[in-house]
Amino acid sequence: MKVVHLKYPHQLNMSQEFTAAYSLAVGFFDGVHKGHQAVIQNAKEMAKQLNVESAVMTFDPHPSIVLGGRREKVFYITPLQQKLGVLEDFGVENVFVVHFTSDFAKLSPEDFIQYFIKDLNVKHVSAGFDFSFGQFGKGNMETMKALSNGQYGVTVIDKQSDQEEKISSTRIRNYLQDGDMESAAKLLGRAFEVPGIVIHGDKRGRTIGFPTANIQSLEGSFIPATGVYAVKILVQNKWYDGVCNVGYKPTFKNPEDKQLSIEVHILDFNKNIYGEEVKVGWYKRIRSEQKFDGIESLKTQIEKDKNEAIEYFAVHS
Repeated sequence: MKVVHLKYPHQLNMSQEFTAAYSLAVGFFDGVHKGHQAVIQNAKEMAKQLNVESAVMTFDPHPSIVLGGRREKVFYITPLQQKLGVLEDFGVENVFVVHFTSDFAKLSPEDFIQYFIKDLNVKHVSAGFDFSFGQFGKGNMETMKALSNGQYGVTVIDKQSDQEEKISSTRIRNYLQDGDMESAAKLLGRAFEVPGIVIHGDKRGRTIGFPTANIQSLEGSFIPATGVYAVKILVQNKWYDGVCNVGYKPTFKNPEDKQLSIEVHILDFNKNIYGEEVKVGWYKRIRSEQKFDGIESLKTQIEKDKNEAIEYFAVHS
């Protein structure tokens, strides 16, 4: 997959950089959830029909970071590097990452289409019904059609819903904050994943018979609500079942110590993996974090958690 970073104003020699023609899916696509997948799938299908290359255009950072105006803090479901990995898994041939700046935000809809659609030799544009572009979001998909002058086709993907309401990144964020991994996975079409690296922890787990891999998540990743989860962990290109504790280890830690830890007890695993890059897939929240009155009661509960995870994966494998 080819990744091209674009800025406005960009001085690109189009004859050298963009000899191909593209069918383009355009949007922010945080999470690359089922609604986004419908847009991307349409762009891929149109690429085949038109005998051009498939492409996705996304933006970085999130517009609200540049423009402000949102009271709540926006976190990424899929930080950029992770998003690129998901798009590659979907078989997208090209990704244009447009750097979202205050200058870019001031572009008129007409200029956006000139610079980022026509000048890139885009032959077809696919986007969601609510995609907007240009200064103050004045441009919409009707504008996209009206300004095409026959140079590119346009497909507008209708609202994608489940039994409840529109599939959206906002709903997924709310589920993640609540630790509802099963509902998040239904909208994502896959388990929520957090990439990270295995670091040295306090090694207390192995002294009580439950060694854990201490995970330092990739910067910018969102960590679900504290608690104990049934997870899978990707280590050296192989997935293993596990139990993950996210929290502040209240049984051992000073309550003033607010260092969040992610620890995974990997089932049927006995390797030294310090320094390994891993990926944690979150499947089900087993319980909330709690403080125990001693080591024995903690060990008893961890054994219960482990068995619950084993049972979960036995049914959902």
